[in-house]
Amino acid sequence: MDIDTTQIYFPSEDTYLLIKAALAEVKPNDRVLEIGTGSGAVAKSVTEITPQVLAVEINPHAAQYAHEVNGIEVIRGDLFKPVCGEFDLILFNAPYLPTTPEERGDDWLEYALDGGPSGREVVERFLHEAPPHLSTFGRILLLISSLTGIDEVLKLCHAEAFIALVVAEERQEDGEMLYVLRISRDLCSLCGT
Repeated sequence: MDIDTTQIYFPSEDTYLLIKAALAEVKPNDRVLEIGTGSGAVAKSVTEITPQVLAVEINPHAAQYAHEVNGIEVIRGDLFKPVCGEFDLILFNAPYLPTTPEERGDDWLEYALDGGPSGREVVERFLHEAPPHLSTFGRILLLISSLTGIDEVLKLCHAEAFIALVVAEERQEDGEMLYVLRISRDLCSLCGT
């Protein structure tokens, strides 16, 4: 297949913010999973710290690019569907733009952008599917936008027995805020205390 680079989400402000947070969080022995790797820039950055990096990407053009150009081991699929096992660090620059059905494009790039009408549709699925793939003391770094509704995302985290903290943020020129949430299990809720 010829790679159509117009169908790939290349690094932007949100990517660089997630890379900065990921490099501050990753440890040399971490098993890392990046969901929705896009071009593979975030996954490639953490390979400087740990070689145990796997990525998932639904877009065939992005998956091929991340593998061929950035040398990332990529599985094609939707969120956690093709993934087995547990990881110490899970990274996700979620599609966070609130999108009405009329605004949706009909291309692969749309998967990187379309967060559904609330901007939280994919985030909600991600948080619900993540627990079986997160090691006991594992961490998730999730990048979202103020457009997604940070309070609502924090409530979704709580509903899945997660604790979430903002570890990085950046204001954009248009006033939008980007946030990286560090999410971990609420171990007290798991043991019933």
